[in-house]
Amino acid sequence: MVAVMIQGTGSNVGKSMLVAGLCRVATRLGLSVAPFKPQNMSNNAAVTADGGEIGRAQALQARACGLEPHTDMNPVLLKPETDRGAQVILQGSAIGRAEARDYQGLKPRLLGGVLDSFARLSAAHDLVIVEGAGSPAEVNLRPRDIANMGFARAAGVPVVLAGDIDRGGVIAQIVGTQAVIDAGDAAMIRGFLVNKFRGDPRLFDDGYRMIEARTGWRGFGVVPWFADAHRLPAEDAVDLRASGGTGLHVVCLTLSRIANFDDLDPLAAEPGLRLTMLAPGQAIPGDAGLVIVPGTKSTLGDLAFLRAQGWDIDLAAHHRRGGHVLGICGGYQMLGRMIDDPSGADGVAGQVAGLGLLDVTTVMAPDKRLTRVTGTALGQPVSGYEIHMGRTDGPDCARPFAHVPDPDGAISADGRVTGSYLHGLFSDDAFRAAFLARLGAASRPGFEAGVDAALDDLADHLEAHLDVAALLAVAR
Repeated sequence: MVAVMIQGTGSNVGKSMLVAGLCRVATRLGLSVAPFKPQNMSNNAAVTADGGEIGRAQALQARACGLEPHTDMNPVLLKPETDRGAQVILQGSAIGRAEARDYQGLKPRLLGGVLDSFARLSAAHDLVIVEGAGSPAEVNLRPRDIANMGFARAAGVPVVLAGDIDRGGVIAQIVGTQAVIDAGDAAMIRGFLVNKFRGDPRLFDDGYRMIEARTGWRGFGVVPWFADAHRLPAEDAVDLRASGGTGLHVVCLTLSRIANFDDLDPLAAEPGLRLTMLAPGQAIPGDAGLVIVPGTKSTLGDLAFLRAQGWDIDLAAHHRRGGHVLGICGGYQMLGRMIDDPSGADGVAGQVAGLGLLDVTTVMAPDKRLTRVTGTALGQPVSGYEIHMGRTDGPDCARPFAHVPDPDGAISADGRVTGSYLHGLFSDDAFRAAFLARLGAASRPGFEAGVDAALDDLADHLEAHLDVAALLAVAR
């Protein structure tokens, strides 16, 4: 087993991007590399070749390695449904829901699955680069931990600790981590790196030496801010970003449980569009040409959330003004006349009126559809994936949005409201161009090539500023 684990001093310190870049670096060195994250919490999921789901960040890391995503790369995925509860995915399949307190009792079972997945990856590849979750300094969570030191100790994987200087206090972040974790955990850490530095890194030389002196850990380098990070899919909803383009104004409703929001990345990259991620409490702008109701982990919960913002009234007014509406997955379900959840698969059992912009009805069911699909839409090739519960039928389904190869989605009689279960649809250049042309906007090709170019640029960036050879040698 040859592996190294990148843990962070906190959430959002850049662990996912660091692992993606290191995966591309090691792959370019000729190694067979795989990413691994024992436990992830995200509603941004990818469908794998083996018919399961993992965090979207691990799918990007797999791409950096030149691999198809596999459920072993992220054996435990938590998909938040409420502030206190989440759906639990083990090795690609849902095993139930758990409240935060109840989840602790599941961890012994989950650790077995985590170690099994890690063993299979380790046997199949020269190197596994592991990403932690949150921070090992959350010592109140250390008992039964499977995401950070609990995994590192159980699997015998050495750790490199990443700190985020952009948020300030990086010396305290790294030195403080050593101060609060126990000696056995601290012994797993072989060194540290400092991420997201803005300005001249030499100005931090004294601070860098101070961390080395106080911890006894060696430093692997200071990574300047990677300006092209926006070209890579964001993992967390907190990273959702608008675009500064001009032309057609596209507005996406930022739902409370927004999911698979990387659907929007190709639109954010279009210079001929202005993408707005509409925050709660804000009205839908009158100049919006297209409003997107995105995917969600909780269709009924976010339908209530949408109404609480007054967006149902705004959407009706937008449609009356001649505007276009696109609903994706859960957003598609909301656009219909009714959502029927007889078994409480999405929450409380019962029927709820939809927004009524499409003449369709959705019936929820416990079974989840997880599949990759290819086909055509608007006369162009389209590919993507489905990840949803429920089935939608009704008169507007007679005008399907796509054939993948079965009919998918629905289009209103006036042609201005569209719903689809297809995620990832805008990644296909030809389809995206055809879709935007109907709205009077031009498109720039090359989105997928741009993601790969960004991964190469990220790898170059890390090689220029880290002692990559020494860091990867930690794995041996």
